Amino acid sequence: MSPPTITVTDLTFTFPDSTTGLTNINLDLPAGSRALLIGANGAGKTTLLRLLSGKRMAPASTVSIAGIDPFATGLAGVTYLGLEWVLNPIVRTDIAVPELLKSVGGDHYRERRDELIGILDVDLSWHMHAVSDGERRRVQLCMGLLRPWTVLLLDEITVDLDLLSRHNFLSFLKRETEQRECTIVYATHILDNLAAWPTHLVHMSLGQVKKWGAIGDFEVPETKGGEEGNSRLGQLVLKWLREDLEERGPRKGQANEGMSYPNLEGKGGYGAETK
Repeated sequence: MSPPTITVTDLTFTFPDSTTGLTNINLDLPAGSRALLIGANGAGKTTLLRLLSGKRMAPASTVSIAGIDPFATGLAGVTYLGLEWVLNPIVRTDIAVPELLKSVGGDHYRERRDELIGILDVDLSWHMHAVSDGERRRVQLCMGLLRPWTVLLLDEITVDLDLLSRHNFLSFLKRETEQRECTIVYATHILDNLAAWPTHLVHMSLGQVKKWGAIGDFEVPETKGGEEGNSRLGQLVLKWLREDLEERGPRKGQANEGMSYPNLEGKGGYGAETK
């Protein structure tokens, strides 16, 4: 596999009902980057991540992962982790954590498995029907990261984690990109303690990328939190989102403000797409 670059060229994506989800997106993220995907609800972040992962088909020659179309080729090194996993009825049954880890190669990647169990504070005695959503999320992350990946796409995946678990998880991801050749795109609204984590920022609004670049290209405010207690990165993104809201105005049913994926009994935003 070539170096895990992410290239998006003139990507416009239309949903099956002919509404536009993304418009004229261009990105060029280098191998080894850790990109934060920033934007309000309905900005198009999930749609972009699913196109990058190959879970939905992008127009020809618009999406390239390591020089390859991820939908047409189905790259084994691309891992997408989203919120829908905890909605799966199977992971709410009486199934033990060791059995789940074994099903994704836990016995083969023993060192990595044990490291992730420690980082995510997973209890091997857990049974999935008797744990919280936050604990299920830890198991999901352990399973999803167990096999070494080259491109990791994260969609609000840390929303259920406590502060320490999230810190340990993100520190692990940072070490991964520093110790081996891999790339991460992470969509999140939780920006505390992240100023030193990303190498790149991507700002989306209404299905478009408004700005993107290396973290050094942006003026991240020097602040100790101020009256609102925001982090440095949070202050910058708060400014962007306020500008987005002023530009957009009140919500009036704009078609590209968030498209749900069908066929999952209406569980908002995530569907069972097949190729």
